[in-house]
Amino acid sequence: MQSIKLSRVSGDYGFEATDEAGHIVRMDSSPESGGQDFGVRPMQMLLMGLGGCSAIDVIAILKKQRQNVIDYKMVINGEREAGKEPSLWKNIDIEFHIYGDVDEDKAKKAVELSLNKYCSVAATLYKGETEIKWQVILHPAQ
Repeated sequence: MQSIKLSRVSGDYGFEATDEAGHIVRMDSSPESGGQDFGVRPMQMLLMGLGGCSAIDVIAILKKQRQNVIDYKMVINGEREAGKEPSLWKNIDIEFHIYGDVDEDKAKKAVELSLNKYCSVAATLYKGETEIKWQVILHPAQ
């Protein structure tokens, strides 16, 4: 079992979450909801978690395929359900920017495997009926 400790450290809604290894993440509500912009909104962290989870998968798969990835970036945009409580992620669009000498078919297969088989965050979002769309954008080494 994993354990996270959460403490209020700033204003009403500014929290720090600490994992067992001592890594700290700051969270807060929006200023419109009484927050002080102390940290990331919890639902944004879910998008960040999706990015990190999938990035680790994609890089690992491409390394096993002996692809030369020299840099990697993602752009993740999400839209939440309007007028609902709780307001879940409805749609997520992801751009996978892969830099280096990488075969396009292998890159697309790596993303597909990540989002549909390996990434636990994606699986969690799918159970909430989130639609995840993605595209791979290759930036060849020069």
